[in-house]
Amino acid sequence: MFKSVKSSLKGWLVVSSWWLVAKLPLAWQQALAKQLAKLAWRFAKREEHISQVNLNLCFKELSTTEKEDLALASFQQQACTLVEMGYVWLAPKQKVLNSLVSVSGIEEVLAAQDAKQPVIILAPHLGQWELIAFWLSYYRNFTFMYSPPDSKQVDALMRAGRSRTGGQLVAADLKGVAGLLKALRKGGLVGILPDQVPNRGQGGVLAPFFGQPALTATLLPKLVEKTKAQVFTCVALREPQGKGFNLVFQPADARVYSANEEEAAAGVNAS
Repeated sequence: MFKSVKSSLKGWLVVSSWWLVAKLPLAWQQALAKQLAKLAWRFAKREEHISQVNLNLCFKELSTTEKEDLALASFQQQACTLVEMGYVWLAPKQKVLNSLVSVSGIEEVLAAQDAKQPVIILAPHLGQWELIAFWLSYYRNFTFMYSPPDSKQVDALMRAGRSRTGGQLVAADLKGVAGLLKALRKGGLVGILPDQVPNRGQGGVLAPFFGQPALTATLLPKLVEKTKAQVFTCVALREPQGKGFNLVFQPADARVYSANEEEAAAGVNAS
């Protein structure tokens, strides 16, 4: 019982914090996130270790100081993403839409959709990825996978926030995959997060990522094989000083269409 009460209190505090921060100007939210991250970085030994291991593997040419600066900057950007989620989910819809400074590369996506061609959007955990589903769902029928958090309070807010512009959420399980297939076979638009490590039995292969073998999900090549969908990547990049975001769509690496799962996974990581 105590564990349940503690979890509920923690969830309530997180949701309340999002409600409060969402009322602040975007520049203030990002400044707050960066300062909190800078303080937390002193105690985030696990995150620091993981960042340093990855940077040593992938960016050997950088100096120790450059790697340390890059690790902190990455941690601060992750903090911005976390804080801004309340803004995307709770701020007035038009205010969130107005924060998009530009949308580039969308023409090919819309052309494929207008031709009833199924489209898959690869949206990795970079920038403010919550904006991608928010914006696409506002203008098109968009279906995307969802993994519920442990907190019931956070789960309720997340579901309401992610679906408030019309987005269709499906669970990150076999039933959810069936939902994605159903949408694609109707010529629909779906989104997946390609950089999540697959759980045991979910399907994954080792594919190069920044020159290193990385366990990569094979969901995308399976969906492409079954539906002949076109694949694009998308990222929501931050403008400096809280001036908004830029949505950037690009065609995925051609290897994602390969029938060979290892080659297709390499295409996902290259994208």
